[in-house]
Amino acid sequence: MNPIDKSEKYYAEACRYTPGGVHTSIRNLTPHLVWEKAEGAYIQDVDGNRYIDYQAAFGPFILGHRHPVISKAVSRALKEMDLFGTGTTTLEIELSKKICQHVPSAEMVLFTNSGSESTFHALRLARAVTSRKKILKFQGCYHGWHDAVCRNVLSAADKILKMDPLSSGIYPGILDDTLLAHFNDLAAVQEIFQENPEQIAAIILEPIPHNIGCVLPQPGFLEGLRKLCDQHRSVLIFDEVITGFRHNLGGFQKICGVTPDLTALGKAMANGFPIAAIAGKKQLMERFQTKSGGDVFFAGTYNGHAACCSAALATIAVLEKPATYKHIFSLGEKMRQGLKEIMQRLDIPATVAGFGSVFLTYFMEGPIRNYADLIRNNSELFVNYRRELLKHGIFKLPMNLKRNHIGLAHTVKEIDKTLEACEAVLKRIRKNI
Repeated sequence: MNPIDKSEKYYAEACRYTPGGVHTSIRNLTPHLVWEKAEGAYIQDVDGNRYIDYQAAFGPFILGHRHPVISKAVSRALKEMDLFGTGTTTLEIELSKKICQHVPSAEMVLFTNSGSESTFHALRLARAVTSRKKILKFQGCYHGWHDAVCRNVLSAADKILKMDPLSSGIYPGILDDTLLAHFNDLAAVQEIFQENPEQIAAIILEPIPHNIGCVLPQPGFLEGLRKLCDQHRSVLIFDEVITGFRHNLGGFQKICGVTPDLTALGKAMANGFPIAAIAGKKQLMERFQTKSGGDVFFAGTYNGHAACCSAALATIAVLEKPATYKHIFSLGEKMRQGLKEIMQRLDIPATVAGFGSVFLTYFMEGPIRNYADLIRNNSELFVNYRRELLKHGIFKLPMNLKRNHIGLAHTVKEIDKTLEACEAVLKRIRKNI
């Protein structure tokens, strides 16, 4: 690989005009790479280093970068349409219909520009329809930047289930109304409901907590949450910003057979274009002020932009082909199995986790049921391992607990090359394990 001299030069310039040189906090990692090209399964920095991309911008690129079908659809849309700022477009109607067709909870849909916006609107709606203030989230799950859920994500061990805001400047009362439990601990959730009778507006969760890699729900957990919400007349919100479209056209709810009241969608929905959605039951969705008589405000200048809607429609069309999920799921299984064999061969204590096209290696032994278990992960090894892989042209985000993604553009060739690089790196660093 080439030295990253140009990246370092550009990064220094970026810091002159932007705090930290990046426009999202989680992008500020070392090494500070500056990017200039992306195509298919590969990304390239300004120094000419080419990497197999498993970061996929945190997951949107389920088909690969600059997929020709998506590019063609967006180009065609922009020749005829743009942003109207009033009424609706045929693209918005068609995309809403597609989402309602595929996602079990989707009786009606509204578009936003990001997953954070979608979860924000879902919680506001839940509070409106229940006339309650409190919500319940799970330690380690991330649901966006807004105040109500901006706490207890990648917490230090002594902050687990305690007050741990992600940011300064949050009004304390909002955080006090956000209750916490461990994922997969149904008994704790039940106890929280008993301690807060008729006070909890909603439970919000990632049905698979991908913010901390890949922690699968244990049998009966999601079903139990559904029953508790029904029993206590609370709203069940699935944050499927990551799992939606990546694991199934209907989201993980289609796979697990548990239907929430509201669903937040995004990321893989449009293969990298900035569009997201909130979907749910008609009787809830019609409370939004987009319908005359609704009392829950909903707005956004760029909602339903033609370029994004066309990208989403084109992405869904590719995902509707049976061969698409078959391809990426088979590569995911090949990667996970290959990594397991390497860890066993090198006698490295590790747990290879994942689902479908998602994979990662925790440097710890199981069981892994929730965030508290992941405190045992060797975070230093986790990050150093990924930094070493950069030297082999493999890009996995060098940040603790972050997942990797496989897309349609990856092939067996990329998987084999990656496994070869993983084994070479691990052989060198296992003496420090």
